[in-house]
Amino acid sequence: MARRHHGVHMSWMALQAGFWGLVGGSALLLGAMVGYLVALPQRLIAAIMAVGAGVLISAVAFDLMDEAYSKGGFDSAALGFLAGAAAYTLANILVTRNGAKHRKRSGSNPDQSQQSADAGSGMAIAIGALLDGIPESIVIGVSLLEGAGVSMAAVAAVFLSNVPEGLSSAAGMKKAGRKPAYIFLVWGGIALASGLAALIGNVVLADAGNEVIAATMAVAAGAILAMLVDTMIPEATEETHEFSGLIAVAGFLLAFVLSKMGG
Repeated sequence: MARRHHGVHMSWMALQAGFWGLVGGSALLLGAMVGYLVALPQRLIAAIMAVGAGVLISAVAFDLMDEAYSKGGFDSAALGFLAGAAAYTLANILVTRNGAKHRKRSGSNPDQSQQSADAGSGMAIAIGALLDGIPESIVIGVSLLEGAGVSMAAVAAVFLSNVPEGLSSAAGMKKAGRKPAYIFLVWGGIALASGLAALIGNVVLADAGNEVIAATMAVAAGAILAMLVDTMIPEATEETHEFSGLIAVAGFLLAFVLSKMGG
């Protein structure tokens, strides 16, 4: 009976992880819808990215690396952190060379939109979104393992970082002549994949040892921080360079407060 109760609890927790992963991934679809229907100022998108960058930096530091060190010690945390950054960097080089370099831009600049519209780059942008989103979604799933509820800072960070990606890709795909059904099916599928990544991460790691969980969290942290420096921060500072630091600090503080309130 106790085992059945444990199994039901695990299933419910996994479903919760999948739901919150889907919430974070749904920002891709929301961004794609807005990007297809409305031309937003690029400065506004850049400000959203600056907030998202600050939130993610806080999540990496307090929700991931600090927790990874507590669970697995310095070795697991450090090796996982470097491995995640290296894996992200290698994969990012591949998708960047195939047309996804500006996948987190709003697409309001003609050169950026044209790059997104180049042949074959639509799929590269989609793969890039998965590359950015999988470690973020796994973080959401892992955050539920402690039994204290999902990390709202992690969900907010994922959501804010995904909006500009959907915006940029939809603008580029529309310019390339893609039909709305194609655009929204692609991004709807990636949003579902984000939910599945959170669910699978939660299930796979539910019975894992502390060192495995620590290494996984550190890998995700390394990948996210590398993504921030490679994509989000440069794009945010390009359009809001006078205020990007202040906006990012506000995002960091928001996430820090949320993490302490949740703790």
